[in-house]
Amino acid sequence: MAPVETDHGGDPAARGPGRHPADGHDLIRVQGARVNNLRDVSVELPKRRLSVFTGVSGSGKSSLVFATIAAESQRLINETYSAFVQGFMPSLARPEVDVLEGLTTAIVVDQERLGADPRSTVGTVTDAHAMLRILFSRVGRPHVGAPSAFSFNTPSVSASGGLTVERGEGRTRTEKVTFERLGGMCPRCEGRGQVSDIDLSALYDDSLSLNQGALTIPGYSMEGWYGRIFRGCGYFDPDKPIKDFTKRELHDLLHREPTKIKVEGINLTYAGLIPQIKKSFLAKDIDAVQPHVRAFVERAVTFGTCPDCDGTRLTALARSAKVGGHDIAELCSWQISDLAAWARGIEEPGVAPLVAGLRHLLDSFTAIGLGYLSLERPSGSLSGGEAQRTKMIRHLGSSLTDVTYVFDEPTIGLHPHDIEKMNELLLQLRDKGNTVLVVEHKPETILRADHVVDLGPGAGSGGGEVVYEGSVEGLRASGTLTGRHLDDRARLKDAVRTPTGVLEIRGADTHNLRDVDVDVPMGVLAVLTGVAGSGKSSLVDGSLLALAGADGGPGVVAVDQSAIRGSRRSNPATYTGLLDPVRKAFAKANGVKPGLFSPNSDGACPVCNGAGVVFTDLAMMAGVAAPCEECGGRRFLASVLEHRLGGRDISEVLAMSVEEAERFLGAGEARVPAAHSVLTRLLDVGLGYLTLGQPLPTLSGGERQRLKLATHMKEKAGVLVLDEPTTGLHLADVEQLLGLLDRLVDAGRSVVVVEHHQAVMAHADWIIDLGPGAGHDGGRVVFEGTPAQLVADASTLTGQHLAAYVDGGPAREG
Repeated sequence: MAPVETDHGGDPAARGPGRHPADGHDLIRVQGARVNNLRDVSVELPKRRLSVFTGVSGSGKSSLVFATIAAESQRLINETYSAFVQGFMPSLARPEVDVLEGLTTAIVVDQERLGADPRSTVGTVTDAHAMLRILFSRVGRPHVGAPSAFSFNTPSVSASGGLTVERGEGRTRTEKVTFERLGGMCPRCEGRGQVSDIDLSALYDDSLSLNQGALTIPGYSMEGWYGRIFRGCGYFDPDKPIKDFTKRELHDLLHREPTKIKVEGINLTYAGLIPQIKKSFLAKDIDAVQPHVRAFVERAVTFGTCPDCDGTRLTALARSAKVGGHDIAELCSWQISDLAAWARGIEEPGVAPLVAGLRHLLDSFTAIGLGYLSLERPSGSLSGGEAQRTKMIRHLGSSLTDVTYVFDEPTIGLHPHDIEKMNELLLQLRDKGNTVLVVEHKPETILRADHVVDLGPGAGSGGGEVVYEGSVEGLRASGTLTGRHLDDRARLKDAVRTPTGVLEIRGADTHNLRDVDVDVPMGVLAVLTGVAGSGKSSLVDGSLLALAGADGGPGVVAVDQSAIRGSRRSNPATYTGLLDPVRKAFAKANGVKPGLFSPNSDGACPVCNGAGVVFTDLAMMAGVAAPCEECGGRRFLASVLEHRLGGRDISEVLAMSVEEAERFLGAGEARVPAAHSVLTRLLDVGLGYLTLGQPLPTLSGGERQRLKLATHMKEKAGVLVLDEPTTGLHLADVEQLLGLLDRLVDAGRSVVVVEHHQAVMAHADWIIDLGPGAGHDGGRVVFEGTPAQLVADASTLTGQHLAAYVDGGPAREG
C-alpha cells in the first residue's frame, strides 16, 4: 500500500479534562473498507466539518462516500422500521467494511436525473406547485374548489349508483350515492400540455393485408399474440388488404376501445392500434424507450400544443381563478425570481404561514442559482447539476442538525461566478452543525474544505488507497497528484487557429434567447460559455445542431452525459462493439462459432444464465448476490473457457482493464486490429482504467460521456459538440483532455465545447460568451473573440474569472 500522509492539526476529537463522554463522538471512523476497488481503506472524518474527497476518476471516491458511508447510514435507518414497512422499502446490503462508527443520518444529494414522467415539473418535484394550489383554493377569486381543482395530474370524475348497506339480522337497504371530484387536468391532453397527431401511413402499408405483414409498428408481429388476436377477433378479414376495409372495419382496426374477446378459448383484450400506441409508447418518456421504438415515435407521431388549454395543462375553470391579478398557469410560466417578487406582494393574513413558506422556497431557488427556471419546466429536461441543486433546495433552511449531507460534484454545470455561491451554501449547512461530505474536483471547493481525503494513486485497480488525509495546506505539500496540481493555472495560447468557415445562426429565439445572431467558426476549437441559464443549451439544441445537421450541413455528433441505456449485462466491451471482433478472433483460433463467447448467448453458464452471480431474494432483508458456484463468477461454461486466444480465455480478457487489453490485443497471436482501434480511442479519452466487463450502470456521468465520445470518434461527422467534457475529471486529467481536443481539430473536425472550466476556455481558439445573467437576464451574446481578447476586455463575468485564473488564482466574489 502507498504511504498515507496525515495531518490532523486541531483535531476536534481531541479529548480535554472533564469532558462529557457524549462529546467525544466527534469522528466518523471507517476501518477496512473494501467496496469495489477500495483496499482496506481506513479514515477518520471530523463531524460538523466540510470534508472534500479528491482523486482521479475511478480512484474510489464514490465507493467510499456513497457506497460505504452513506449506504450503511441509510441501511441502519431502514432497520429501525418494522419488517412490514421494510417490505415496501429498497433492500440494502451491508457494505464490505470491518468497522463503521459515529454515523449520523445521511442525506444524499446526487446527480441522478429527476423523474422524466411527462407530468413531472419543477413545481411538482419541489412542492412549490402544491403550495400555489392551496393558495389559489383559499384566496383565488372566483372560488373554484379544493386544491385538486388546480392540479393537472387530477382529472375531474363523477359517479353515482346504489350502495347496499347491511342493517343487521339479514336486513339490507340500498341507498343512492353520488361522488364528484373536481380536478384541474385538461381532458384533451390529459395534463401533458401537448396533443399527438399520428401519421397512419407510418403504422401500416394499406396495399397489404395483416397476414401479409401490413403493420410496421415495432413489436406488432403476426407471429405472436397480436397475430392470434387480430385473426380471432372477428372485426375484419386478416387476408383483405387494408385499403379495401370498410369504414367500420378500419375504425375497429384503428380506434376501437379495449374490448374483452375470447380467442381459441382464451380470454383476451382487443384494442385498436391508436389506443394501444398511446398506452404503450406515448405514455412513456420518449428518451427512456429503446432506440428503434424512439425512431418509430419520432417518425409516426407529431406533437403540438394542446388547443384547449394552450399548453398550460389546466382546464379553463382552473385558469379562471386569480390571485393578485394572475392565474396559476401564468405564474408557473414565470421565471422563479419574478415569481418570488410576486409572492412578496401577497398580504393575506389568513394564508400568512403558507405564503411565508412559499417565499422561502422560491428565494432558495434564487440563492442556489436556479432563479432562471420556471415551475412549469419539465423535470426530465434538467441537467444533472440542475437536478442536484433542485434536490438541495428542500434542505436549505431545514431545522435539522447533526445530519450528514453527501454531495456528488455539486459544482457541475456551474460557471465560476456561481461556484462561490455553492461553496457558501455548503458552508452554511456545515455551520448549522451538520457534517458535509463532498466528492469534488474543482480547486475552488477543495480550498474551502476543513478536511481533505485524497484517494489514489491511480484509477481502478491502481487506486483504492488513501494517499493523503488532512488539511488543505498539508495537501499542497503532500506531493500527491492532487497536491501537485491544486494550484495549476492555464496559460493563454500564443497563437490560435484560423477558421475554415462559419455556421451562421440567425434569429435564434429558443427559450430565453433574444433573436441571437452569431457565427460559429468551423475547423477550430470553439468554446460556448456563460453563467448557468444564460442560454447555452438553447443555442446548441435549438439552432446549432439543427443547422449543422441540415441538408448540405457538415454533419454533427452531440455527446452529452445522459444515461446509457443498458442492463447490468451491458459493459464497455459490448457498448463500443469491441466484443464482436474479439469473439470472432476466439472462434477462428479455436474452430468454433462466435456465439459461444457471449455470456448472453450459447456460451452462458446455465446456472446463473451468464450473470456470474446468483441472486437470493430475502423479502424485506437485503437480497444476497453470491458468486455462481458452477462458473465461479466467470459467467461462461467450463467448456468455453478451455478455448484460448494468446494464452487467455474470454473471461480473463473481459476482466482486463482497457490499458491491459490494448497491449494484449495489439500484438502477437492475440492481435485483433478492429478491437485494438477501439481500445486506442478509449485510452485517448482517459478511460484506460475501466475493465472491459464493468457494468454500464456503475459508470459516472463523466465516464459515460467519454465512453460515448470514444464510440463517436470513428465517425466522419464534421462537427463534434461536447457538453462539459471536464465533468468528473481530475485536475491532472484536464491536460490530457485538451490534448485530445487538439488532435480532433487537427484531424479536420470542428469541435464546439459547452464548458465552464477556465483551462478549456484558455485553450480555445474562439469563445462565445452568453449572458449577461440567467433566464430573461441572459439570452444575448456578450462576447465573441479569442481568449486573449476576452481577458483584455474583462467586461463580462467570464472574462473577469478567466483573467483571474490565468493570472494565478481562482476569482473571488467581492
